[in-house]
Amino acid sequence: MASQYESDFYGWTLEQAGLLQTGNLDQLDTRNLLEEIRSMGNSERRELESRLEVLFMHLLKWQYQPAYRGRSWQLAIAEQRRKIVRRLARNPSLKSELADLTADVWGDALLSAARETGAEASDFPQKLPWSWEQLMDNAFFPDSHK
Repeated sequence: MASQYESDFYGWTLEQAGLLQTGNLDQLDTRNLLEEIRSMGNSERRELESRLEVLFMHLLKWQYQPAYRGRSWQLAIAEQRRKIVRRLARNPSLKSELADLTADVWGDALLSAARETGAEASDFPQKLPWSWEQLMDNAFFPDSHK
């Protein structure tokens, strides 16, 4: 027989919230509640990773395909910067993971940029060439690749 967690997740969340609110902690589904809390934290991290990947990819496209630069790319870069800043403001503990996150995401961004541009991933810098300050500076756009 399926538990409410498996058969009616929304109903389960309402029930768990009610139990917390009334202080009936002994009735909580702690195993699944812990899993959901961990999952929420991982979701925040994945969202930041996704935003960083899109930002990196667009900055690479901007640098390596100057003939295609346009308002759309500018706005995509600006949007990702805003969303990254907002995500970090809401989750300041993620700041301590930025060095690892950016290094991990860079490889994904290389593959995305290769897919988008038709270039090889090896044509791009293998390490992130921009500082965090540059990445978050709305006036920063990389120069053309020479």
